[in-house]
Amino acid sequence: MSDDFDDIQAIFFEECTEGLTTAEEGLSAMQAGDVSAETIAGVFRAVHSIKGGAGAFGHADLTAFAHKFENVLDEVRGGKIVPTPGVIKVMLGAFDVLADHVAAAKGQAPRPADQVVLDALEAVLANKGVADSDGAAPAAPVAVAETPAPAPMAVEDEDEFGFKPVLVSLDDFDAPAETAAPAETAGGWTIRFKPSRAALANAGEPLLIIRELEGLGATIESIDISGVPPLRDLDPEDAYLTWVLNMPGEVSEGDIADCFDFVAPDSVVEITRIETPAIEAEPEFVPVTATIEEDIPFEPVTVMLEDLATDMPEVAAAIAAIAAPAPAPAEPAAPAPKPMNEAAQTIRVDLGKLDLLLNLVGELVIRNSILADRLSPADRTRVELPELARLTRQIQDNVMSLRAQPIRQAFSRVPRMLRDLSAETGKTINLETHGETTEVDKGVIEKIGDPLTHMIRNAADHGLESAEERIAAGKDPAGTIRLSAEQKGARIFVRVSDDGRGINRERVRAKAIEKGIIPADAHLTNEEIDQLICAPGFSTAEKISNISGRGVGMDVVRANVEALGGRVEIHSVPGEGTTFTMILPLTLAILDGMIVRLAGQRFVLPLSHVLETVQPEPGQVKRTSPDTEVIDMRGQYVPVKRATEIFGLNDDRPIEDSLVVIVESETAGNVGLVVDTIDDRREVVIKSLDQNLHPIRGLGGATILGDGSIALILDIEALVALPSRYTPKGLAA
Repeated sequence: MSDDFDDIQAIFFEECTEGLTTAEEGLSAMQAGDVSAETIAGVFRAVHSIKGGAGAFGHADLTAFAHKFENVLDEVRGGKIVPTPGVIKVMLGAFDVLADHVAAAKGQAPRPADQVVLDALEAVLANKGVADSDGAAPAAPVAVAETPAPAPMAVEDEDEFGFKPVLVSLDDFDAPAETAAPAETAGGWTIRFKPSRAALANAGEPLLIIRELEGLGATIESIDISGVPPLRDLDPEDAYLTWVLNMPGEVSEGDIADCFDFVAPDSVVEITRIETPAIEAEPEFVPVTATIEEDIPFEPVTVMLEDLATDMPEVAAAIAAIAAPAPAPAEPAAPAPKPMNEAAQTIRVDLGKLDLLLNLVGELVIRNSILADRLSPADRTRVELPELARLTRQIQDNVMSLRAQPIRQAFSRVPRMLRDLSAETGKTINLETHGETTEVDKGVIEKIGDPLTHMIRNAADHGLESAEERIAAGKDPAGTIRLSAEQKGARIFVRVSDDGRGINRERVRAKAIEKGIIPADAHLTNEEIDQLICAPGFSTAEKISNISGRGVGMDVVRANVEALGGRVEIHSVPGEGTTFTMILPLTLAILDGMIVRLAGQRFVLPLSHVLETVQPEPGQVKRTSPDTEVIDMRGQYVPVKRATEIFGLNDDRPIEDSLVVIVESETAGNVGLVVDTIDDRREVVIKSLDQNLHPIRGLGGATILGDGSIALILDIEALVALPSRYTPKGLAA
């Protein structure tokens, strides 16, 4: 039983992670100016769901804090508290503590100190907001204006009769009670609830929901028992009843919908607004008695409104305006009820099962390659091998899509991080994000969290100048960090760029010499100097702080990215800013490859990079320096690299007896790779080298070919960036 409880609680914590992501996105949108009802309601629902689940599992601290946070959100949602920047700031702080409470409930962190934030939430509730930064009081919620009490109206008679003015007061009107303005009826709600047939079997007791609705003031109108089967067919774990309830109109639809938060998606929940039209009274003249304020022996004067209408039109109009009932404010049109059974149907699957399925698909691809190798062309057609390959590819694409997740999950932690960094550094930092919907393998998303954190912290602390420095340089005092992701071929490019001071290469070089990372007489290009900041223990910070200075950071970025089969590129322009680019594999599983030979050994060239293949004519390839060659491609010269030289493989083959494969790279543009021959085009399963070997630049992994032999997979981007005489450790001839 304990294991079952732990499994269910694990699902709750997964839902907490999703809820925190939703809440942070909503609060960030509110901070940016989006205070729409939909955004506020989204944050409220996320916190409400966390509170409900925490209560069910006995996490008292998390439940209590979420409840207080929820109270403030409910007031904001209902329009009773205006979401000013001050209020949003308090809620952002409350979100941070809520996330810490979730971590504490998981056992990953100690219980957070939340009293300061609780006091701030209490103050917001008590004061219906907080004072703005300039000390102004919070804007009061808009209240319905009350009709002012009418002032007494004087009706002057003719002076020659010697009477003083007659004062007619509306308070003295003895109008019959039944002629008063009819009270506006608030209408109500009709709720139709039919629980899922499996509700009881899944511990979803419908009566608990009914009691919660009754606690809001609902009354049961009827219960439909037509679905109850004969006794012999009755299953006590099935739900057969349908409830119809009436709810007072002053209860909001959101409060009603909250009662059904944990109802199964296949339940029927219909919430319908019932409007009661106000009864319009027929206009009639009412006799009104007014007393003449004079101690004289006259009987009370009865003033008929009909007479006033004849003799004094302006007075009649004033009295009619006061006596007439104020028009009822227009009731917003009730949204159409949203049946809960329209929710997306999803299922949670353990990642281990997906990995196993992906490995099995990989084995299927390998077996397909073996069949292709062993069958003749005629046999391949007869056994429908192309059709088998097509079906295998469809299975592969669908399985990999199961693991694909939007990179938004990795980006979602950045706004909170920048809020903290902005407070610590005293810098105003704007964040721009692009490509959040780019889908990446879940394994990649989970492993780029730390690299992303270090790059953001580096950009905020080292990259961006202070406001004074930026103003002196003619820049906006607020710095900008841009975070983007895009897919190019079989790679994902994640960039973190800033508009700061750029890399001071002289200072980086001096620090590297001081720390013994490079010799004093080393000749380095700008790109090589930039890469020095990724060396272990390297730091240019003047003092150690909570953000940087310990020499731990960018080396972690490079190590983690290379462990994923990717690499880090740095581009910097002094005075304009720096861009860090993580180039990552789109998936960790299967790719389309071209089987090529280098010095008799087989390698796999990713087909997504290949543009064309050329059999060079005599003189078409020219050497421009001892280490540089180019090929004339229709009047344009394209640099050529000999892969055999890069890997230190012995090959004396003339260039005219080789092939030049023109590949496209992000960093170097089009480059020609010299290979011996092209054997085939195949789908290959990527096997990581990192479990048994250290990362080797220029290689992206290995694969098993159809004959059972092993071929190394070339990393084109890294390969074209390597010098011509580079010899990776372990590949020297």
